[in-house]
Amino acid sequence: MRAYDALPGPLRAWVAQAALPWSPASCLRIWLKARAEGATVDTILARLDRAERLSLSRDRLSPFATPVPATPDFQDQMT
Repeated sequence: MRAYDALPGPLRAWVAQAALPWSPASCLRIWLKARAEGATVDTILARLDRAERLSLSRDRLSPFATPVPATPDFQDQMT
């Protein structure tokens, strides 16, 4: 909890609303690297959003999952 409390305010707010259980350490690593590259707070939060959507898209039960093309039915193969 101490690591979470030590996060910068905007990052702490993002982690609090995230759909996945992100670790404060991994989020802070992303934050510090992006800040060192000169990224703005909004850019960093957008990067975290994209990373989360990508992770969720890999979970087939997630509402963000990438649809898998339907396989043809056996009947379709007979025609």
